[in-house]
This record gives sequence, C-alpha cells and structure tokens, in this order.
Amino acid sequence: MSARSLLVASLLGLLASPMPPGRAMKKPDEPVTAERMRVTEGKLKPLPGGRLRIEDPKVRAVVSSSEGPKVQALMAPARAGTQARVEARVAELRFTYLGATAEQKPLQSGELRRQVGLKLRAQDGCNVVYVMWRIEPKAGLVVSMKHNPGMNRSDDCGNSGYQTVKPRSKTAVPVLEPGASHTLRAELEGTELRVKVDGEPVWEGTLPAEALSFDGPVGLRSDNGRFDVELLSNP
Repeated sequence: MSARSLLVASLLGLLASPMPPGRAMKKPDEPVTAERMRVTEGKLKPLPGGRLRIEDPKVRAVVSSSEGPKVQALMAPARAGTQARVEARVAELRFTYLGATAEQKPLQSGELRRQVGLKLRAQDGCNVVYVMWRIEPKAGLVVSMKHNPGMNRSDDCGNSGYQTVKPRSKTAVPVLEPGASHTLRAELEGTELRVKVDGEPVWEGTLPAEALSFDGPVGLRSDNGRFDVELLSNP
C-alpha cells in the first residue's frame, strides 16, 4: 500500500472512531439575548454589553421555543463496538450579585429563599431540572428535579413533584456577597450532570431516569435577589 493510501486509511479510521462521552462538549460561547428569552414571570432588563438585570423578586425565563433546546448529539461507545447517541446540554450563567430585592416574596412552600440558577430540560412550570445557587437562609448548591406528569402550569402542580438529587461528589461553593461575580455552568449528558463554578467542578451526579421523560430548553431562575446576568448556551 502506498504512503498516500496509508494516510487516507488512517484519516478514515480516526473519523470512524467513536467519540468518548464529553469530548464534543464545547464551552458555551453564544450569549442569549433578551429577544431570544421567553420570560414567564418577572422582568429581564437589557443592559449595555448584552447583560440583563434582574430586580424583581421572582424571575423565570427560558430560551425561546423558536430557538429550540440547545442540544448537541454526541456519539458514545456502546456494547459490541456499536455507537449510541447521547443527548448533551450545556448552559452557563455569568452573573454579578447585587443584593436583596426591595420586595421579598416567599416560595410556594412558604419559605423565604434567595437564590439564582439554571433551568435544564425546562418543559414547563411543572417539569424541569434546576441547578440552584442558594444564598439565604442556607447557602450552597442544590440540584433538584420537578416532575409532575400530565401537568404543565405552576398553578396546577404548585409545590408538588420536587426531588433533591444527591451527588456522587460535591464541594462547597463560595459565599455570595453583594458585588461578587461568578460563573455557574451545567453540563448534562443523558442523566449524567456535572456542575462547575468559575471553571472548577463543584457537583457531579446522576439524575433520576424520569428526567428523560420530559424535555425543553435551558433557562434561568432567581428568587429575591438582584443580579446582572448573562446566559450562554451551545448553538
């Protein structure tokens, strides 16, 4: 076989090789503008430079359905040398914490909580995965799933269907002080979730299988805190 033929065969072999999970994960580099956000509660105020300001006690928003979920199809090794498609989703929230909102509103559970975070697979108000950075009354990072089959409006499901997801590994996140800026990033492949803060891993675990029974775009959520935010996701 000639040198040229060997080179072509080698390149074809590389292209055909299965891609290990996570190799196709790209750092989010496309900001989601205000026009592309569908706000379901509260307001997002556009700022110079593409950032958005949150001043309402409750803000809920997702990437517009016209954009579709930010999904990457990855190829992961499967048994017997075959390949299986693994659905991956990446979202990143860059934010500056500005302190408490002038008005404070309790959650549906009655708890008064201050927090900011990401929505994943946000089908509706009753079926969604949350990655939340809690500030008060107890600081820390919490991953939870809200699942209510057959329901889609928050008024229908209320505070039902929440399940806190236990991590395989977890490290403490910084205490948020007014003026502090951080990056919260979530990488979801199938039910495997990895969370990073400022580029460092802080949470890793497996979501319940029910998380794959619903689907939707990425988004953001805040409660009782003022923030300047920028949401990014893979195009």
